[in-house]
Amino acid sequence: MRSSDSLRKTYGETLVELGKENKDIVMLEADLGNSTMSSLFLGAYPERYFQMGIAEQNMASVGAGLALAGKIPFINSFAVFASGRAYDQIRSSITIANLNVKICGSSAGLSDFGDGKTHQSIDDIALMQVLPNMTVLSPCDAVETEQMVKAMVENHGPMYIRINRNDLPVVTDASEPYHIGKMLLMVEGTDVVIFATGVMVQKSMEAAAELAKEGISARVVNISTIKPLDTKALIAFTEGVKGVVTAEEHNVIGGLGSTVASALSKSRLPIEMLGIEDEYGTSAENYEILLKHYGLESEDVAQKVRDVLK
Repeated sequence: MRSSDSLRKTYGETLVELGKENKDIVMLEADLGNSTMSSLFLGAYPERYFQMGIAEQNMASVGAGLALAGKIPFINSFAVFASGRAYDQIRSSITIANLNVKICGSSAGLSDFGDGKTHQSIDDIALMQVLPNMTVLSPCDAVETEQMVKAMVENHGPMYIRINRNDLPVVTDASEPYHIGKMLLMVEGTDVVIFATGVMVQKSMEAAAELAKEGISARVVNISTIKPLDTKALIAFTEGVKGVVTAEEHNVIGGLGSTVASALSKSRLPIEMLGIEDEYGTSAENYEILLKHYGLESEDVAQKVRDVLK
């Protein structure tokens, strides 16, 4: 693993760079620009930056209008508000019409560790992936964040990206070609396949290294596109293994685990799902405390692998 980097800063910087050539990119913010890093776009292109205030529903509707006018709007807020507070407007004004609106859910999962359950999104994947026409993206590091933002601009349609608040280790090879929907093999293995997303990709890679010391060979696959899910690739990655583990920083209901289990419904492989066990978050002094509290550390991934092999 290389050094850590900020997904939020990378998100903002990438859009600033893309905005140089693509004048149709516009940014809408719900009063959290210094946190979501949309403020970087404000500094570069103030005429294309719209501060909507704490009015996420209105922001989604305005984004739909801008898309109808031929713009590529990126609407920004914390993930819990971007997905939940504006849900009806996203459904009615954006996805039903299949408009080219991009939604950034920042400080996703438990990563806003200090603000507790009201600000932590344990259900945003579920809310967004149930909507027809919506693409759902979950980058594991800054490199993948940059690749995704570029792909979001290049591809038409409603898209949701969940961004971690904290700096994360860079585990993605920047030279690896990227496209929406692609699953990436991170670690070779033969006994078990671990399908992970977001911060849990790093944790799963660490788990695979520890399991190797026990003689257990764990294959780690990064599923950074939750929807659309490449079912053929998913099934191919299960070939030859004895079990499947999923790992996510999201409620096990309606997230990656549920999606993978549904896709593998005809498989006879045992599946263990690691995630938040249908409960809200809480406040803590730092992010790692929360990951430990909710059983989202590398050792927890390793234990799920041991469990599935039983």
